[in-house]
Amino acid sequence: MLRTLLAISLLFPALAAAQPVFTGADVFPPEEFAARRARVMARIGDGVAILQGTTERPGEQPLRQSNQFFYLCGVVEPRALLLIDGRSQRSTLFLLPRNARREEMMFGPGLSPGDAAAKATGLDSVLPRDDFRAALEALNGRRIFTPHRPEVLGEASAYDTIALARATRNDPWDGRISREEAFLAHLKEVAPKSQIEDLDPILDDLRSIKSPREIAILREATRITGLAIVEAMRDARPGMKEYELQADAEYVFKKNGAYGAAYFALIAAGPNTWYSHYHRDTRTLDAGDLVQFDYAPDYRYYTSDVTRVFPASGKFTPRQREFYGIYLKLYQALMTSIQVHARPADVIRQAVTKMDAILAAWKFTDPRIEKAAHAFVERYRNSRANSLGHDVGMEVHDVRGAADTLEPGQVFTIEPAMQIPEDHTGIRLEDMILITERGYENLSAFVPIEIADIERTMTKHGLSDAQVKFK
Repeated sequence: MLRTLLAISLLFPALAAAQPVFTGADVFPPEEFAARRARVMARIGDGVAILQGTTERPGEQPLRQSNQFFYLCGVVEPRALLLIDGRSQRSTLFLLPRNARREEMMFGPGLSPGDAAAKATGLDSVLPRDDFRAALEALNGRRIFTPHRPEVLGEASAYDTIALARATRNDPWDGRISREEAFLAHLKEVAPKSQIEDLDPILDDLRSIKSPREIAILREATRITGLAIVEAMRDARPGMKEYELQADAEYVFKKNGAYGAAYFALIAAGPNTWYSHYHRDTRTLDAGDLVQFDYAPDYRYYTSDVTRVFPASGKFTPRQREFYGIYLKLYQALMTSIQVHARPADVIRQAVTKMDAILAAWKFTDPRIEKAAHAFVERYRNSRANSLGHDVGMEVHDVRGAADTLEPGQVFTIEPAMQIPEDHTGIRLEDMILITERGYENLSAFVPIEIADIERTMTKHGLSDAQVKFK
């Protein structure tokens, strides 16, 4: 059945071109967002938190809400404003008036001011956006918390938007400030007696520990990611372009309800594996290439991040087996050292002890691979970082909380690279790690990683076979 559906999509491309646009009610029940707002209220005391949602998109683009705004209310409407009052324990949403033409042309009724929107969202009241100024004037003198950094809309992480805003502001031929900087200025103008504080650190700390419902979404995003990787493995063969494997993944993303990609496709073959974020996707796969595949969907405002490596020909050569094999053993030494409540630096120290034993027992035949393996271990031995990788959540490089230990509910990846400079090649695997009360769970453990499992997977038919069959 699956193969039939895949073949049909090739005959009717529009089937795979759907653009799911989810609102909060499609992702979480109102009580999930209410619990988040309650935690914000506990942090701000008698202050108020104010957030602005994103704007309309130019042209024929679906509206995706910014992450910080969506996190607190799930509302996907343009130019919405959210006010969370720690003193009154009430949350108020301010919306543009109903746009009948937009509803008629686009997707039917959206949210507009009134009791119906309040009931649908679980917010205390939903008022016209024109009422916001009066509400803000009444708060003059109260502490106001609002996000300071630029919004993230998908296919980016916070540091990306920060860097872009900085470059734009410092560009002598541009010089624009961000929407957030403009919003701060307006808040200060209307409420000059108020102290304006940054809400981002509070939200980052809350977002760093995922709720059970968030974990369920991340688990599904990872399942979709794994299916995409498997489809690329099945389809890969010498003579294909890197972007053809990207197409395999994007079909799987959309078939499973993803909004789109969470980041550009990192699909690198042969010497392109040297680059950690290679994304030109134009090289032709050669029979002797290893392929590094790193691509994940933007699924219901959450993402995943899994990387696998496989031979373009479907079979590892003896040298590829040695290179991949020693890397995999060292990678697994790091993963099996993860412990709940541990500091990442302590995990690394324990892993290095295991890695030393692996190197001592490994039968190297290639001096370049041996050199690369020892350099890999030495980087960990000399590391001063208290991090194993990066958090994953609403952003692929997600925000981080204040904790310096691994606590239940944290989700992150480990993705160390081993490189052979003389060959201009590298290997990098990546898995989604969930810290639990008892240790950790590898959410992406089902994605083939052992040599035998990869080779077995690559004997199966791929999407290109279905396309040929239906020509």
